[in-house]
Amino acid sequence: MTISIGEKLPAGTLMKIGAEGPEPVDVSALTKGRKVVIFGLPGAFTGTCSTAHLPSFMRTADDFKAKGVDEIICLSVNDPFVMDAWDKAHAASDAGVTMLTDPVGDLTVAMGLEFNAPAIGFVNRSRRYSALFEDGALKLLNEEDAPGTCEISAGETLLAQL
Repeated sequence: MTISIGEKLPAGTLMKIGAEGPEPVDVSALTKGRKVVIFGLPGAFTGTCSTAHLPSFMRTADDFKAKGVDEIICLSVNDPFVMDAWDKAHAASDAGVTMLTDPVGDLTVAMGLEFNAPAIGFVNRSRRYSALFEDGALKLLNEEDAPGTCEISAGETLLAQL
């Protein structure tokens, strides 16, 4: 069942690459007392993710901050090394987007936002969405009907809703 407006983001651990290598990131600590945008996508280095979804939040990062958003997080079911390489290839963190991974999809599945396409190696991958969380509670959720589209989940769409 998909997470609903007002529900808390499930507890869990995400990953990122730090100075010493992979580091855990506690979801509760990340969102407690903060206004956070999370946008989920099927995979780093994939077509629509690289050409539309990630760039839409890079373009709008300053506008989100001006509206009181503390952090913009790109979340993908990938390993942290892939996500770090994707960050470097697009300079996402330089633009104000934090790149985090849900390595085996635990948080994605707990939110009910997973999809599977085993024929292309996607298992428990993330559906394409954008969401606003305040103090860990879901306030807005924009979910695409198909993984290859990026319209209602784009940064500009979520920004206009704030």
